[in-house]
Amino acid sequence: MKKMKIVTTEDILLKLCNSVCNVLGSATGCDISFSPMIQKIHKTSLRPDIGCFVLFDGGFSGLVVMNFSAKSAIELYQNYMTNMGIPKTELANQHTSDEVSNVMGELMNQILGDFTGKIGKELHTSINQNQPKMLTINKQVNISIDTQLDRAQTRRVSFFTEKHHIFYLELAIDKTEFVALKEFEPQVDLDPDEIIAGLKDAKPKVKEAPVVDDVDDDFLRELGL
Repeated sequence: MKKMKIVTTEDILLKLCNSVCNVLGSATGCDISFSPMIQKIHKTSLRPDIGCFVLFDGGFSGLVVMNFSAKSAIELYQNYMTNMGIPKTELANQHTSDEVSNVMGELMNQILGDFTGKIGKELHTSINQNQPKMLTINKQVNISIDTQLDRAQTRRVSFFTEKHHIFYLELAIDKTEFVALKEFEPQVDLDPDEIIAGLKDAKPKVKEAPVVDDVDDDFLRELGL
């Protein structure tokens, strides 16, 4: 009997970690990495200096928390803005700035959007995210989901910026497994630019009409012309 493919909590966590690296790496133009070792923890917390959390539900429910040190938040924020062409002299230098919180919240939103998109394509299920909540804090605050998770599993992963500043991701999720009942291909992302280019190249061929003489030669001969 053929062995069925099973997707576990750790597989889902790995997809989320890859979304963090891909989105932050693309946004900042810098390398983002994470530890190959994960921690099993009992509760999620917002920690100094900047904490952000997002709830999601649908095919399964969960909570994502990201905690940034002041140095990691400033590095990611400044790299993101300079990567967009903003001079460094015009940027905030304090992690408590509203601009830093707004940018980190937007990056968090992009990360979760990338993650939920992958879940939909690769696992053929759907989850919906809430708007990220970003807080500048100086004390640890425990945070949990209002509704009780079914056999909740909680994990923490350490991430590193290009300058080796550390930040953390924490995930609380239902204990769940996805089992493939049959083989299937993950949905492929469609590139709108490629679709438009293909339409431009596929120009309809116009069939040339046969040339027809306007005057019948036999008719002209009968007229003596």
